[in-house]
Amino acid sequence: SSPDGVFIEDFHNKWHRKYSKLEEVHSYIQWLFPLQEPGMNYQPKELTKKEIEAFLEDGTAKQRLVESYKLMLDFYGIELSNDITGEVKLANNWRERFDNLERNTHNNLRITRILKCLGTLGFTHYQAPLVRFILDALNYFIFAVIDKQERRNLVKYAYAHYEPKHEFVWLFVVRASGSLYGGATGFNSWTDSLLCIHQ
Repeated sequence: SSPDGVFIEDFHNKWHRKYSKLEEVHSYIQWLFPLQEPGMNYQPKELTKKEIEAFLEDGTAKQRLVESYKLMLDFYGIELSNDITGEVKLANNWRERFDNLERNTHNNLRITRILKCLGTLGFTHYQAPLVRFILDALNYFIFAVIDKQERRNLVKYAYAHYEPKHEFVWLFVVRASGSLYGGATGFNSWTDSLLCIHQ
């Protein structure tokens, strides 16, 4: 669909924290975060090399992209804590927003698009902090899975696809007389509960 006459400043001002609207409307993401590849919405055109070059020279355009990024991070329960390094942290409303992410998995595609756009339009230094944050947050989503064996399989899957392997750390948690035990790299033994952490 088209932007319907909504300019970027209007979007930033009027859609901020309109969580239901941001969830239910599916067309805006491709206008806010353009790529050199087609998306589900056929109307936005793919970025050209000349457009990318012009964007990289336009301070206003880059600031608008950062504002769009902040708006979407807030939608996901995340806050940009450092505009220079791209470091992010949990927002105050993270539990509510993480619950929404768990229910509406199409947001994974949106996040992927955002990451690709950041890399294309000169914000490669924003990419790794967000991915690192998502890896650190895996424990929240893993424990939403009721089946213990499936939780274990998910941690094994994360390990199998993580590089470099030596930086992947998982902690096992055993509750015995109120004590916690744990701390291992690799997969040698399993307990009832698993907490996945990227170090």
